[in-house]
Amino acid sequence: MDYQKIFSNIVSQMQSFKDSGNLANYIPELGNVSPQKFGVHLVTIENSNYNLGDSAEKFSIQSISKVLSLTLAFEIEEENLWKRVGVEPSGTPFNSLIQLEHDEGIPRNPFINAGAIVVADILVSHLQNPKKEFLEFVRKLSGNSTITYSDIIAESEKSTGYRNAALCNLMKSFGNIKNDIDVVLDFYFNLCSIEMTCDELAKTFLFLANYGKNSITGDKIISTSKSKRINAVMQLCGLYDEAGEFSFKVGLPGKSGVGGGIVAVHPGKYSIAVWSPRLNKKGNSNKGMKFLEEFTTATESSIF
Repeated sequence: MDYQKIFSNIVSQMQSFKDSGNLANYIPELGNVSPQKFGVHLVTIENSNYNLGDSAEKFSIQSISKVLSLTLAFEIEEENLWKRVGVEPSGTPFNSLIQLEHDEGIPRNPFINAGAIVVADILVSHLQNPKKEFLEFVRKLSGNSTITYSDIIAESEKSTGYRNAALCNLMKSFGNIKNDIDVVLDFYFNLCSIEMTCDELAKTFLFLANYGKNSITGDKIISTSKSKRINAVMQLCGLYDEAGEFSFKVGLPGKSGVGGGIVAVHPGKYSIAVWSPRLNKKGNSNKGMKFLEEFTTATESSIF
């Protein structure tokens, strides 16, 4: 399939698309990004690559990194992981405290902020140097030793991270945070600050398109069963409280971040990453959602 031609056709068709979203300026550093940026990169499990636009420019992947921390925690904790975090769509905003109070400190899924903080706490419990070892894991997935945290973005998030601190304290009160709150939050803010290009992001997620195996390096990252389960959680919960809309219109397991990135995988075929910083009211890339909808329509390649 000529993905390059399909990319060009979609962009041409979207010339009249009004990108009315807003930058995530509640994290001050993310408010400094040019709202006009747009990039896309697709890599197949045979390692064929296709890209367009600003696909080689780094951006903050934000919540997309939660899939990677989940993968590492799932590999370490096995099924015990699901005693502390659920797999159900939340139906509420990603930083809501209301549901967490009702569920006695057990987050509905690992991709809302509370769930990702629990996953961070699990990794802090198991890793001697969480930030260093997690970054090594991400570099292994991507095949790129230069990927790193952004100190500027991590500090920017800390400066306005009051609600995340509230989530962590609330869960601590229910006994679902085992480590020092400041240590857990520091790790959480850092893992969200990782910067990648669309190229790097698509390649990092290729193992989930290839049933747990990195088809570039040949490394088996996780079992086929775990890969299937992580894809299922992405399908159900990966786009905040807009996962149903994404499934309906795009039809792929995916994960978004408030940096404007969305990554999606088609098991057995490809991984695709798109970046456009303007967000809709749900916190997802406005133009990125539309592009992926047009892409799976044009290629007839959703999982359904």
